Amino acid sequence: MNILITGGLGQIGSHIAELLLKRGDKVLVIDNLATGRKEHLDASIENLEIVIESIANKEIVEELFSRFKPDVVVHTAASYKDPNDWYNDTLTNCVGGSNVIAAAKKQGARFIYFQTALCYGLKPNEQPITLNHPKNPAGSSYAITKTANEDFLELSGIDYVTFRLANVIGPRNVAGPLPIFYQRLKSGKQCFVTEARRDFVFVKDLAEITVKACDGMGSGTYHFSSGSDVAIKELYDYVVDAMGFEEYPEPDVKALADDDVFSILLDPSRTFKDFGQIEFTPLSDTVKEGIEYYKQHGTLGEYTHLKMEKAQ
Repeated sequence: MNILITGGLGQIGSHIAELLLKRGDKVLVIDNLATGRKEHLDASIENLEIVIESIANKEIVEELFSRFKPDVVVHTAASYKDPNDWYNDTLTNCVGGSNVIAAAKKQGARFIYFQTALCYGLKPNEQPITLNHPKNPAGSSYAITKTANEDFLELSGIDYVTFRLANVIGPRNVAGPLPIFYQRLKSGKQCFVTEARRDFVFVKDLAEITVKACDGMGSGTYHFSSGSDVAIKELYDYVVDAMGFEEYPEPDVKALADDDVFSILLDPSRTFKDFGQIEFTPLSDTVKEGIEYYKQHGTLGEYTHLKMEKAQ
């Protein structure tokens, strides 16, 4: 197939591209390098084309779709670096996203989308969160803009799958606690943890399920989640183990911030029903692969959807 991947030099998009190329699909990647990196994909690989551009450029998007004629669009591109940068969040997540949806509709392509669990709000009404839970994204610019684009997708009438995601980590992960813990520990700084719990899933597990969606499996909205959560401190301890500290660097334990939530746990039952039971990679192995990547490439920026001072 011809498969167009937005954000294809990022964590999720590059892993999906590698699987598709390995089996012989033609892949066109578009990425503006806001958080993606050129080294994530070898540009010399057969059947791969990489375009460094923004999906907010409507003319470029239309030209690429007209020329490449994708059978499937995998839309992983997203702006999330700065919680106060409403302009770029809107430009990429809404304007860019709607450009890609409109082009996919004109082409008749199947569409795979990735949505944040923050679409349910900072204080979800149920645990675990079911697909019947109402959307309530007002807690962050990222959630607002990603949810607006999901709404456009639902409005479009095209063939689509949306994966609302647990915390996707592993190699090439540049946002959230994993790169923050690594960078601070590497720099000899103390980390802080809260009592929060999260479901951390391996990016390569998500990539494998996405390939199945590219092949026509599934329809509509799903949760990509293991169905269980762990304490943030457990993730921290796995990072400490993977970095090989002789003495345990004790973290500072803080109360939850006002804009944080104790647990965001998604109910994956529909995903298991339609895609089959998933063999999730153990968190310890996921962290080890992530740390090995940071040792080679660094962490890029240790972004977080929270206010940046909370990561200090």
